[in-house]
Amino acid sequence: MVSSPLFPIFENMSIAEDFLVQADEKAFDEKHRQTINHNIGKYDAAVARGLSRFENLEATKKKAHVIKWRVMENLDKFLPEFESNFQRRGGKVIWANDAEEANREILNIIQRKNAKTVIKSKSMTTEEIHLNEFLEQNGVESLESDLGEYIVQLLGQPPYHIVTPAMHLTKEEIAALFHERFGTPVDATPEQLTQKARELLREKYLQADVGITGGNFLIADTGSIALTENEGNARLSTTFPKVHIAIVGIEKIIPSITDLDLFWPLLASHGTGQNLTVYNTILSGPRQADETDGPEEMYVVLLDNGRTNLLAQKEQRQGLYCIRCGACLNACPIYKNVGGHTYNTTYSGPIGSVITPHLKGMEDFKHLSYASSLCGKCSEVCPAKIDIHKMLLLNRRDAAATHQNGKVEDIGWKLWKKGMQKRNLIDFFGGKVKNFILRTFFKKKWSKYRDLPEVAPKSFASQWEAQKKQKTER
Repeated sequence: MVSSPLFPIFENMSIAEDFLVQADEKAFDEKHRQTINHNIGKYDAAVARGLSRFENLEATKKKAHVIKWRVMENLDKFLPEFESNFQRRGGKVIWANDAEEANREILNIIQRKNAKTVIKSKSMTTEEIHLNEFLEQNGVESLESDLGEYIVQLLGQPPYHIVTPAMHLTKEEIAALFHERFGTPVDATPEQLTQKARELLREKYLQADVGITGGNFLIADTGSIALTENEGNARLSTTFPKVHIAIVGIEKIIPSITDLDLFWPLLASHGTGQNLTVYNTILSGPRQADETDGPEEMYVVLLDNGRTNLLAQKEQRQGLYCIRCGACLNACPIYKNVGGHTYNTTYSGPIGSVITPHLKGMEDFKHLSYASSLCGKCSEVCPAKIDIHKMLLLNRRDAAATHQNGKVEDIGWKLWKKGMQKRNLIDFFGGKVKNFILRTFFKKKWSKYRDLPEVAPKSFASQWEAQKKQKTER
């Protein structure tokens, strides 16, 4: 599907070319598709049960959309409010313009505390800035504590999915990995593998100097971060280490702690089909004098990293409403065929295709906006009612308007437009010429898995006129 005319011609764009090559491989990898469709099928069944518990799901989603709209229109008010309230409780806020600045500030904290080991809970924001690799280059051990993240870290891979990092692996493949690394039985059950991971990680929580997390939500009126998880690893990562650093995108702000009553169930139901995830934590700064646990120091790094570029796009800023539930990935027919790693981005699937060109540059990532059938399923399932498929079209428009598509494509579309506006130009070239053009310029893209269409020697209009003439002559 992805190596079809859904995609225009790209000039000198290796990222786009790599996407097409990898997508082509994955789309016809039956084992990969079987694994993904099996896992997403289980997700679909659970989510359907979860969503059925809402009395009025549509009204709930509309409310979430309105709150996120209000936040994005007033981000300059809510972020300082969060900062002020968080600092009042002894926390420290760091503003980072980009990944380089965020990594440097985090490393400064670690070096200032003479820390050597970091324990991390699941965080897509840390994946976005490639924190693990950066810390490793600077002599700091950084270990993932979420089971899925831990598995892909052992494999040296990035997360495959926003919610389920190891979705692309079967239990047999994970058992083989643990057997190779830790000597567990090659036929170990998921329960046995989980127990082994627990044994390996538990000591790391006690030894780690610094705990690093993301943040599902930033709460403006209390100056808190809200974490939601199913394994308890985020709580352990924020309880035992003396220093806690949370890295959160600036778009994660919500106005009030009462809004969690809306967003936590929406995130849980659309992410895993649960009423609520197992562990939901609100952190409002370092350990206070009357508290028995928690870090001595707590930092929140507020990350921009291109988000204000998207915020400046009035028609597309609703891409920042995303609460990272992963629903659009699981609904997308493209994602289900090509998988998460093919996108070569932190945020894959439909929402990744919307936001990545703004976060990382339209020139290198505009091709993702063409990786869509525009079926609208992503917009239908989004809990924040983001009009995702419309955003993809707007990205395509912007790429064309700023001449990001290359001269060959620009010329091609101009010729196509000119021809479509004048029927006589279309009919001027006969079937032989059109078939020659198809075989010469489109064979590689279109006919690898299908036969090229054969254009009739005469156009329908020409045949119609000829038929009318015959009738008249009779």
